[in-house]
Amino acid sequence: MAETTQTYEPGTHPDLPPPLATTGALGWIKKNLFGSPSSIALTVISVYLLYLILPNALNWALFDAVFNAGSRAECRELGSGACWGLANVRFSQFIYGFYPEHLRWRVNLTAVLFFLAILPILWDRTPYRQQWFIYSALFPIIGYFLLVGGLGLEPVETTKIGGFTLNVVIGVTGIVASLPLGILLALGRRSQMPIVRTLCVMFIEFIRGVPLITLLFVASTMLNYFLPPGTTFDLILRVLIMVTIFSAAYIAEVVRGGLQAIPKGQYEAADAMGLRYWQSMRLIVLPQALKISIPGIVNTFVGLFKDTTLVVIIGLVDVLGVGRAALSDAKWQGLAWEVYVFIAILFFICCFSMARYSLYLENKLHTGHKR
Repeated sequence: MAETTQTYEPGTHPDLPPPLATTGALGWIKKNLFGSPSSIALTVISVYLLYLILPNALNWALFDAVFNAGSRAECRELGSGACWGLANVRFSQFIYGFYPEHLRWRVNLTAVLFFLAILPILWDRTPYRQQWFIYSALFPIIGYFLLVGGLGLEPVETTKIGGFTLNVVIGVTGIVASLPLGILLALGRRSQMPIVRTLCVMFIEFIRGVPLITLLFVASTMLNYFLPPGTTFDLILRVLIMVTIFSAAYIAEVVRGGLQAIPKGQYEAADAMGLRYWQSMRLIVLPQALKISIPGIVNTFVGLFKDTTLVVIIGLVDVLGVGRAALSDAKWQGLAWEVYVFIAILFFICCFSMARYSLYLENKLHTGHKR
């Protein structure tokens, strides 16, 4: 019988590949779906529920659905599934609201320039990243004049900005403006100066104790009573301010939690190196605190973006307002499922993208044990 084994000197045995059942798709399935009796039971139940729900859902949403129709009655004649004809016919209105049709290229251009502006912020390998930051800082001014007009561009009333564009404008502005404000509030709440600390605590606790819809009502109605007679204050601008301070109060508490998680030795090390307060915050403390706070910050941003639909209550026509107006049309009545599913898909794409980027950032900055 031939010798099938071979003897190696200690330390000279060649590396062998890991067992097939522990790597790749097979390893992931074994670990996550069949790793324990409870996991096996939950997997079987989940598969059975998907078997019951998924075929009917796909038939309704895709296979039996109607994508081109001029009315609900026509949809019912062509198919028995969902009627996406309304979303198809009024797609532009869902996205742009009542923005003048011949000027919608400005909204599209603003969207493209926005993605270029956030590229160096989200991706640290952007070529000429330091120079690109200058453009990122100037983008809010560029975006404002593109959307509203001026500097040779035809003016557009802010009331014409609607649909999903309005949700994105409010959400992005609130996210970008509330993060630095929230960080300053968190630092102020932990300040050793009593006046600064008291003012920050009062602001944070008051804003967090009031529903966002209340602040929006204040912005839309009551704020005019506190302004001099004849003063005009754009409604969307008022909403942007209220949304920003509301989000900043929550961001402040998230960041404060991250600051409290930093060991005291980090502060003492900064003092021992002779760093001043703002130097230690910028170089040592805040980078660690923000890394810890990433899940909470992104969670706040996701909630803020979804809360932009509340503006429909104060008369602004966002994507939800466009959907409600479309359902009031006699030709499309009875399609609430299709309208709200379509709106949910729009928000899901944006919120899921933020969540995935958050996960990418966490894994990139993770320095502890391997998960």
